[in-house]
Amino acid sequence: MLHFIWVLIVGAVIGSLASALVNRDLPMGWLGNIFGGLVGAWLGERFLGSWGPIIGGMAIVPALVGAIVVVLLTSWLFNKTQHP
Repeated sequence: MLHFIWVLIVGAVIGSLASALVNRDLPMGWLGNIFGGLVGAWLGERFLGSWGPIIGGMAIVPALVGAIVVVLLTSWLFNKTQHP
């Protein structure tokens, strides 16, 4: 149970950091940051491998790169659907 909470916290931090780096907000606030961080971590580790420091079972550098991609794609899709 503690590992699950730790993964959610690390996912939220990665999602928030990615959102701050690209200066775009994810929808749904903290839930969006957690989702973006977790999905970004999964994508980053899947395509870039598991290298660099590992916290909460996630490699931070690939997770951050993946989260940046998720934030950019999500913000682009939401802006495209809201402004026809």
